[in-house]
Amino acid sequence: MATPDFIRTLRASAGHQLLWLPGVTALVFDDEGRVLLNRRADTRRWSVLGGIPDPGEQPAACAVREVYEETAVRCIAERVVVVQALQPVTYENGDTCQYMDITFRCRAVGGEAKVNDDESLDVAWFDVDALPELNEFGLLRIKQALSDDPTWFDPTASS
Repeated sequence: MATPDFIRTLRASAGHQLLWLPGVTALVFDDEGRVLLNRRADTRRWSVLGGIPDPGEQPAACAVREVYEETAVRCIAERVVVVQALQPVTYENGDTCQYMDITFRCRAVGGEAKVNDDESLDVAWFDVDALPELNEFGLLRIKQALSDDPTWFDPTASS
């Protein structure tokens, strides 16, 4: 994932210390019920789509923007399916971040899936019963997007 300019500016003064950041995931489904995934350039693994909102950008608008930037597919965000604070991650350069992920179920409305930036090696539509190997993060989000359950969140709270 390319580092947004505003985070580079923060890093200039914050160094490698933990940054708490918003994150957005977009699960895009087409009219056939297939889900859009990308093979990430950094990990070379299939993944759900997502990114970081720009300052002041609404999460749903970020989801739509990220999908288009990465895949050339136009979509509409329909509903929030997961809200979750993720575990901290330390990148190869020593930067540490922790994300509050908001996941949207989206509906494709145009465009043709293709690699549209340097963050992806491949993009493709997959039948939900024939998914490539995905991590638990992606699998949970796809499961929730396919259900009519209320938005998923971790019900545990520290007191």
